[in-house]
Amino acid sequence: MSIGYDETRRIFHLRGKDVSYVLGVVHDGYLAHLYYGKKLREYRGSNDLTFIKRDFSPSAEIGDETFSLDSLPQEYPQYGNTDFRKPAYQVKGPDGTTVSDLRYESHRIYSGKGTLDGLPATHGSDVDTLEITMVDEALKLQVVLQYAVFTEYNIITRSARFINNGDNTLQILKAASASVDFKDSEYDLLTLPGAWGNERQIERGPIRRGIQSVESLRGASSHQQNPFIALLRKTTTEEQGDVYGFHFVYSGNFEATVEVDQFATTRVNFGIHSFNFNWQLKQGETFQTPEVVMVYSDKGLGDMSRQLHHFYQNHLLRGAYRNKERPILVNNWEATYFDFTEKKILDIAKIGSKLGMELLVLDDGWFGKRNSDKSSLGDWFLNKEKLPHGLTKLAEKINKLDMAFGLWFEPEMISADSDLYRAHPDWCLHVPERRRSESRNQLVLDFSREDVRLAIVNQMTTILKEVPIKYVKWDMNRHLTEIGSAHFPKEQQQEIAHRHILGVYDVMNRITTEFPDILFESCSGGGGRFDPGMLYYMPQTWTSDNTDAISRLKIQYGTSLVYPIVTMGAHVSVAPNHQVKRHTSLEIRGNVAMSGNLGYELDLTKLTDTEKETIKQQIQTYKEIRPLIQFGDFYRLKSPFEGNETAWMFVDKTKTEAVVFYFQVLAVPAKPLQAIKLTGLNKDAEYKINATKQVFGGDELMYSGLKIPTKLKGDFQTFQWHLTAKM
Repeated sequence: MSIGYDETRRIFHLRGKDVSYVLGVVHDGYLAHLYYGKKLREYRGSNDLTFIKRDFSPSAEIGDETFSLDSLPQEYPQYGNTDFRKPAYQVKGPDGTTVSDLRYESHRIYSGKGTLDGLPATHGSDVDTLEITMVDEALKLQVVLQYAVFTEYNIITRSARFINNGDNTLQILKAASASVDFKDSEYDLLTLPGAWGNERQIERGPIRRGIQSVESLRGASSHQQNPFIALLRKTTTEEQGDVYGFHFVYSGNFEATVEVDQFATTRVNFGIHSFNFNWQLKQGETFQTPEVVMVYSDKGLGDMSRQLHHFYQNHLLRGAYRNKERPILVNNWEATYFDFTEKKILDIAKIGSKLGMELLVLDDGWFGKRNSDKSSLGDWFLNKEKLPHGLTKLAEKINKLDMAFGLWFEPEMISADSDLYRAHPDWCLHVPERRRSESRNQLVLDFSREDVRLAIVNQMTTILKEVPIKYVKWDMNRHLTEIGSAHFPKEQQQEIAHRHILGVYDVMNRITTEFPDILFESCSGGGGRFDPGMLYYMPQTWTSDNTDAISRLKIQYGTSLVYPIVTMGAHVSVAPNHQVKRHTSLEIRGNVAMSGNLGYELDLTKLTDTEKETIKQQIQTYKEIRPLIQFGDFYRLKSPFEGNETAWMFVDKTKTEAVVFYFQVLAVPAKPLQAIKLTGLNKDAEYKINATKQVFGGDELMYSGLKIPTKLKGDFQTFQWHLTAKM
């Protein structure tokens, strides 16, 4: 059992593979945080809590001026009872006040891990769970803190469950999933901010006195902020140093705060955003918070990333495609946009098949009267003018080309110009007497309503049952405004943002459960909803609408910090690129896209013979290295955020095969002779570079390095090495 309890000292010790997390019950039932870091054989309190009188920190217990919650490192801090820092939760009682006082009541330790009602969550067998029940006697409120320890990882997950055991309705104003109080503030904060077409850029800087936050109020996890933060020591690098990562398994509004107080201690708080959130918790009802994944590494950011990659691969992704190689696809979007015919799609498929592609995806425009983005979302029936012979016939023709067929949906949205909206104008999120603002000429369906959800599920199910579909691209192209529901009373309107996300999860769960053999890829204007909550239902995500190879260096590098490579869709598109108008070679576009789940998004009918041959070779190469790319260990070697070059590599689990990619953005005059020091190899093995047949020791490749070819001339250059251990 990885969780121990010392009854005499009232201390819990949670042990992962190489991590310890220690907490204890102090004074009259308060739950204190004692240690989080490198694994300990035993916690004996060498750096235990110190209680001293602090001016302007009121006493939490009468007669003891040394004990104040204002200076106590806590596990789930509360408001209004001597702690002036941000609380983990806030509840309004029947008297209108928000003072709360949770005390330890009991605990339970067991093997395994339960599900979270209506929410995505991690899963597995090599896991032990601690549940600590805290009680506020005055409110008759019970809060169960849940800790799951995955024994083969340095990973602990946390969530909280609120239960109203009283006679009165309580109002939850804030409900964080996790809170951790660190004993000092000598950390940098790392985040993944961005924008549409520029997602998951890496920012790192020192934390400071006061509060720093990462948050989204867009109704989705968003392009602008990813639900991830990390605290790391100032000397931490890719290969060494302490990292504490926090990742939220949720796809809606979120808030992560880092607070440094007057005594230079640091509090991390993570959960559903408290702004405009008010949950009515009636007698006997329960509210479950989403899950936070906490990961620790003392070996730097690279080790943290690989832990998360392996963990999510084995304990978050589900279904038939969890460990299955992903197909090489061609998507018609940038080739045709809305202007396509059956013949055009078949022409693209015929060429794609000859080049070795395995799947054709028909994107937006196949349904309703959809000839632009101004109509038809919500009308999920065939546009017979474009496809007079039907989807089934089209799919069958593509299948005869030895290619699978995929289809685009945007199930959460509705166009004002649609049959569905004309029949049910109250089915969108809206506030009476307020203007219904549109984005991309569309509104958001109110998925807090079961009748709306069932209508969409029925439409999608009809198509997915009739047509031989092997892939679905599930898009979501606008964020939430006028968040209100005609179905709920005024007292519950501030629940709608969360209820809507629960509804999204419900629809996804129904569809993906009924069609387990379909590969689902999530999308939100590209990478606007790339979060662990989505990956629970759909094992890959369209990384960004920006397919420019140079932009993608940063986007894919930043994404790799927390997400497995197998979850990243990456396409080769036309030059000049449609998003940034940059001209790049087919070679660099290919190498960047081969560093994820390879696909193509361009008009294959307009390719030259030379371009076709290059793409055919790319596909051939990718099929050889696909298992390594999608399921190997990923190592970042040179950062695009730090210079003109990027390099990364993939190593298989047995360290017998590796692929290295190098990218140079701009040409440099009088460029120094350079080498890349590899990593992750077996230092005692001999490796052959397949293209040149040269053999080098693993130790030499890692310590002396691999020479970058001097023949790379001009801007946007790339090189690839494929290494195999010499047997």
